[in-house]
Amino acid sequence: MTERNQPISDTGFQSNAFWRTFPSGMRKRWWLFRLPDLIAFHWPVFKSRRGILVVRMDGIGDMVLFRCALDHYANAFGVDPTEIMVLGCDSWASVARELFAGYRVDSINEHAYARRPMYRFFVNLRVRQWAPAVTVNDSYFRRALMADSLTWISRAQRTIAAVPYVSERTRSEFTYYMSQVCETIDTGLYPTHEIVRHFRFISAVAGHNTPPEVPKLTWRENTLPIDTGAAYVVLNPGSNEFGRRWPIAGYGNLAGEFLTQGLRVVVVGKAKEAGYEGAFTAQIGDPNFIDLSGKTDLPQLLGLLREAALVVSNDTGPAHVSIALSTPTVVIIGGGHFGCFVPYPVEITPANARFVYHVMECYHCFWRCHKRDDTRQSFPCVAAVTEDQVRTACSELLASDTAPSAVQ
Repeated sequence: MTERNQPISDTGFQSNAFWRTFPSGMRKRWWLFRLPDLIAFHWPVFKSRRGILVVRMDGIGDMVLFRCALDHYANAFGVDPTEIMVLGCDSWASVARELFAGYRVDSINEHAYARRPMYRFFVNLRVRQWAPAVTVNDSYFRRALMADSLTWISRAQRTIAAVPYVSERTRSEFTYYMSQVCETIDTGLYPTHEIVRHFRFISAVAGHNTPPEVPKLTWRENTLPIDTGAAYVVLNPGSNEFGRRWPIAGYGNLAGEFLTQGLRVVVVGKAKEAGYEGAFTAQIGDPNFIDLSGKTDLPQLLGLLREAALVVSNDTGPAHVSIALSTPTVVIIGGGHFGCFVPYPVEITPANARFVYHVMECYHCFWRCHKRDDTRQSFPCVAAVTEDQVRTACSELLASDTAPSAVQ
């Protein structure tokens, strides 16, 4: 183990004390945070260091892909699970205590942390007071001003970080933080799937191979926001990014077909993603068509996904949740960073999951697509997925033994 604040020579993240005092290439926002970050970093803490801090500054889908790997941390670090603190995001805080039962858990508003100096300062003081003995940061796609800043501010006796994806824009920030961690772990070249990365990371910590596992979540019995009745299909036509949304007309056509088959159809999504009525005009008024866009909280959404006969979703967090809940799930995906999050590697793709896509030569564009006339259009690789492809995948899963027959 190298001492904290000493350059690491085998990862490419090298610095010296002078450069860290006056680092070049840093964004203006980093300089805005500089003084309060340093004050928090040097804030005195009068308590013994203990436990593991695991930094998870990412969305709910990324959390799902990480969750199984966490269950190997106690053995790898030789601690009780109650000594492990997961620092997550407010966006999934309402389900975190159940999904991380047996662990300690806390959350912050990750976006406010990266933008608001005073909020960031008080979060940093809170993290300092935890006084972890070890801090772990194993995400590959991450933001230095969030995950790496929290890792650094913890001042753990041992800090372990995965080598991140670095662009020229972020190289200076990652060099600043990564050159000061105790240990770095290279989880593989791009593109490597996130689940594989998480298990490579914990394998390196433990000193023995831990094979990747299929994502798995357990969720409580809870009252659903729909009445008891026939089996239902959940459609999730939204996404935080317009480009990843399969053309809404396709979802409208699917809804009509499912209703014809005697299935109820439930549309979910955030409030700002609502407004798809034009796509579902033919279904409005049908008692078996239920639009819950913007009308469910996260615990209710998990309950809906868990009990569904089928979920059809764009490449977004609820798709990973649905798969991990063992619900038959069809995910419509593009090629922006194909293979990193979806599709899953064959060896850990469960029988209840289907990934539908149309391969194009411009895959791996990191969603920097120049083939659209309007940023509110679907990416061409997403739009190219045909209704027949999706329909076939849905039929396969509905015909399998994985689909529930009705809501009890």
